[in-house]
Amino acid sequence: MNTVTRPRILVVGAGFAGVECVRRLERKLNTDEADVALVTPFSYQLYLPLLPQVASGVLTPQSIAVSLRRSSKYRTRIIPGGAIGVDIKAKVCVIRTINDEIVNEPYDYIVLSPGSITRTFDIPGLTDHAFGMKTLAEAAYIRDHVITQLDLADASDDPAEKASRLQFVVVGGGYAGTETAACLQKLTHAAVKRYPRIDPGLIKWHLIDIAPKLMPELGDKLGKSAQEILTRRGIDISLGVSIAKAGPEEVTFTDGRVVPTRTLIWTAGVVASPLIATLGAETIRGRLAVTADMNLPGHDGVFALGDSGAVPDEAKGGDGAICPPTAQHAMRQGKVVADNVIATLRNQPLKPYVHKDLGLVVDLGGKDAVSKPLGIELRGLPAQFAARGYHWAALRTNVAKVRVATNWTLNALAGDDFVRTGFQARKPATLKDFEYTDSYLSPEQVRDQVEGAGTQEP
Repeated sequence: MNTVTRPRILVVGAGFAGVECVRRLERKLNTDEADVALVTPFSYQLYLPLLPQVASGVLTPQSIAVSLRRSSKYRTRIIPGGAIGVDIKAKVCVIRTINDEIVNEPYDYIVLSPGSITRTFDIPGLTDHAFGMKTLAEAAYIRDHVITQLDLADASDDPAEKASRLQFVVVGGGYAGTETAACLQKLTHAAVKRYPRIDPGLIKWHLIDIAPKLMPELGDKLGKSAQEILTRRGIDISLGVSIAKAGPEEVTFTDGRVVPTRTLIWTAGVVASPLIATLGAETIRGRLAVTADMNLPGHDGVFALGDSGAVPDEAKGGDGAICPPTAQHAMRQGKVVADNVIATLRNQPLKPYVHKDLGLVVDLGGKDAVSKPLGIELRGLPAQFAARGYHWAALRTNVAKVRVATNWTLNALAGDDFVRTGFQARKPATLKDFEYTDSYLSPEQVRDQVEGAGTQEP
């Protein structure tokens, strides 16, 4: 008896790109045309741009974690774990499951969208003492941590301890860092009114970046407007400055200043997932060098996109520019790459990814925002309306939209309760504890794993 095996499509990563790809594959593929599997350690899609609002308590964590299991009509098999290596010659993906087993998953077509990790540098004490803002757990942890600093400062009679607990440092003047500093400053500004023993003047937020401008992608005028808003709110902005050394109770800036602090938040950019390095293929600034149709040259059936693929930006005339790793591009790339996987299955021509950037939105908390939709510069409430309107529309499910809208409304009307959960109060967690960067294999280890263990039968 002959058994016909359907082609196996493996999608790695449940970010914007991966989820859009999977959902389109499900809609456009016939049920008997291929099997689709999705590798992800968490069965939800995280809406990353709203993480600062989770950290500041404007939104609850659940509201931006869109479940992948909510609907019963989806047929994709979810593999709970993380891809730690890919052998593109053997067509095998090595996966570490959530129960810490290592399995080999064979595929016929693979879509690589494992996202990115926080970019760090060889700065003494950085990974031991800095917090990131890349995962839902980090955002929830930072909220607890910041409120804890207020509680501990209120309980302390030591001026030096109060000073270190009430100063906060955010490194990174891009969107993530700027929004994080802005939203958390709003949180502490409102919360300190409930702490009569704390002098509000002791609370200081520092936002630093090695670049000469804040959010240069916004342009000079809007970038300057954002800087003026934050400065007016009391945030100390230092440009052309970074971290020289980080300790448990102080941070040393590269200009020589020493700031007493127990809170260092590092948002100085991202790099592609270490998974990409396991392929041994050509990269551009850490991202796989793919064609405009997101295919890896010389390897039919291997696609990369989002943070992991250096996709040529055809909308800029093919001048060597690559698409920035933004949610806007990732969502649209996910749909195009799904179409290209199907086209490969059906021996049809692939189509290139072309999308002109629709603009940028930056939510600075409360009524403050700067936005540039379709090239139109907005400030204040119009910008806030554009920012939140864009994020709300981009949420994938109606349930998520209702939750986010409800959270925004409740926060606007009732404010925050400044509650810390205490879930991780006894367990410090910094950059090195959240992103598992030591879990990935080397290309040689991938090859040994694949050759030594064989592959799992579908």
